[in-house]
Amino acid sequence: MRARLISVGERMPAWVAEGFAEYRKRLSRELPLDLVEIPLGARGKGRDPARAITDEGGAVLATLPKDAHVVALDGRGKPWSSEQLAEQLAAWRMSGRDLAILIGGPDGHAAEVLARADQRWSLGPLTLPHMLVRLVVAEQLYRAMSIIGGHPYHRA
Repeated sequence: MRARLISVGERMPAWVAEGFAEYRKRLSRELPLDLVEIPLGARGKGRDPARAITDEGGAVLATLPKDAHVVALDGRGKPWSSEQLAEQLAAWRMSGRDLAILIGGPDGHAAEVLARADQRWSLGPLTLPHMLVRLVVAEQLYRAMSIIGGHPYHRA
């Protein structure tokens, strides 16, 4: 199984990019992780925010791998503990499908994206910067893989 993190927004700060790269490297054998960045839809004075969300959603849907299991990060989704994420990841691996995890833009996901999602995952009630979410997701995927593999990284 391969994983693809599809994120609206570009250009991570250097410290986020370095952290993401570290976890991506750690995951490379057990769960290859690709990052796809989607440009933000046009926002600002005189612009329709709904149009920006729709544009972002179309671009996200266009990058989904065929037959992937799609998980949309959404504040109204299910909050999983690290152990529960490991259980989910083990089930996803058994399905034989690739995994796509979606991070929306500043206004969230388009309705079409949420409709396409097989599951919705909440990182909890905190509001996090979207760039930081990439790092958190990569670290949690690595932690889940370490739980599955019995690696001592996770010490709960």
